[in-house]
Amino acid sequence: QVQLLESGGGSVHTGGSLRLSCAASGETSGYCMVWFRQAPGKEREGVAAIYNDGTKTYKASVKGRFTISQDNAKNTLFLQMNDLKPEDTAMYYCAAAVVFGSTARCSTWFTTPRPDFGYWGQGTQVTVSS
Repeated sequence: QVQLLESGGGSVHTGGSLRLSCAASGETSGYCMVWFRQAPGKEREGVAAIYNDGTKTYKASVKGRFTISQDNAKNTLFLQMNDLKPEDTAMYYCAAAVVFGSTARCSTWFTTPRPDFGYWGQGTQVTVSS
């Protein structure tokens, strides 16, 4: 059982930056680690992920602005968000899953979020105003 706790959300203006953190209660090395987000009235979507083999991937609209990173020694996942836009406004969730070495399974989860799969945090709100 892994427990995840996000922090770092807040309210900023267009062009601002935020750094989200996700502290895990246990070892997450080798897990599929993903930042998802969900805006009101919209489906949950993958924003950035670190696959179990260390590969990083991003949603197209955040590429070049967001950076995902991981501190395995501290079991902490980060999402640095720069040049924020109003369309980035959402609840951001950290999630972790055991994928038994399958990057394909991680990729599928990233593109087709399943709330019943893996471990999820409670979320942290990000609001970007123009």
